[in-house]
Amino acid sequence: MNVALVHDWLDTWAGGENVLEHLAALFPRAPLFTLVDFFPPAQRQRLGERSIHVSFLQRMPFARSSFRRYLPLFPRAIESFDLSGYDVVISSSHAVAKGVRTRADQLHICYCFSPMRYAWDLRDQYLAQVGLHGGLRGHVVHGLLDRLAAWDLGASARVTTFVAISKYIAARIARCYGREAAVIYPPVEMPKTPATQPREPGLYVTVSRLVPYKRIDVIAAAFRDLPGRRLVIVGEGSERERIEAAAADNVQLAGQLQDDARNALLARAQAFVFAADEDFGIAPIEAQAHGTPVIGYRRGALTETIAGLDDPRPTGVFFDAQTPKAIVDAIRAFETDGARIEARACRENAQRFAADRFRKEFLAFVTQQHEAFTQR
Repeated sequence: MNVALVHDWLDTWAGGENVLEHLAALFPRAPLFTLVDFFPPAQRQRLGERSIHVSFLQRMPFARSSFRRYLPLFPRAIESFDLSGYDVVISSSHAVAKGVRTRADQLHICYCFSPMRYAWDLRDQYLAQVGLHGGLRGHVVHGLLDRLAAWDLGASARVTTFVAISKYIAARIARCYGREAAVIYPPVEMPKTPATQPREPGLYVTVSRLVPYKRIDVIAAAFRDLPGRRLVIVGEGSERERIEAAAADNVQLAGQLQDDARNALLARAQAFVFAADEDFGIAPIEAQAHGTPVIGYRRGALTETIAGLDDPRPTGVFFDAQTPKAIVDAIRAFETDGARIEARACRENAQRFAADRFRKEFLAFVTQQHEAFTQR
């Protein structure tokens, strides 16, 4: 197979880039096409020795600091790449990578993190965060996003086969694009040796970017009504000052931690608390890899990665509303019935999402799709 990889952009290393690193390892000779590349050398090296092709956006004024301001040009930029020399195109996309131009005789497999969130399901939430939900500017931006959604729908037809990161996202792909999608869960790095620490009574942990949709503020607020317990919040983000100002004395914002310190904290905690409506959610799986139960919001892909108390081998407790009261009630339910949750069950559940499993499943899927495509 002569393979080309396509990724939205390279500016910050996050979950999508973790997936890209594994795709790059599976196809070490494949060139990479991306809108912009602002990675420092150490991060770029994680993608192996390969040619990286960028679009004209790389050369636009102030692109390094604010290339997202060129959002109206993203479709034109991704369509500018010439991929005619490759028989297989693999895009990893949460935005426009799926929109690369391909021919009918090229197999295009899209590993889809989500249809473009700010053009589809979460538009109002994104615009509210940046103060563009109403007024004349908001009207203009809604018009832009309407056009972007129309382009995105048309571009989805260029994909031969979609692969979703969860059943939750497969349903969103069906709703937005009218397309079916296979499901291959993303890779989660398992600790070589899970941290072994005595559990600290009353200690609860969450690990997250501190941004609005993660609802860390709601988790922190819950601990006002949980005297005798302690919450440690690991992570940084735009919400830090607001969360810290409102937090009770039993809430600690620890900032970013090195892996060893974070893992030791996860291993000591009674449970990991998670309140986001997530497309997948790596942090709750990492917690389970250390034998730590999860107290989480019963929405999104978390229902695919956590087994609730009604399961024969539970790994966590669900709550049904993003409110402090719902979290308090779930923590009390955990403290009443959580003895049924075994560390071994948590670790074994986490192994379903291990990185080596992803590589085997994805490579087998590409091979099968290529064989079927070439025999049409």
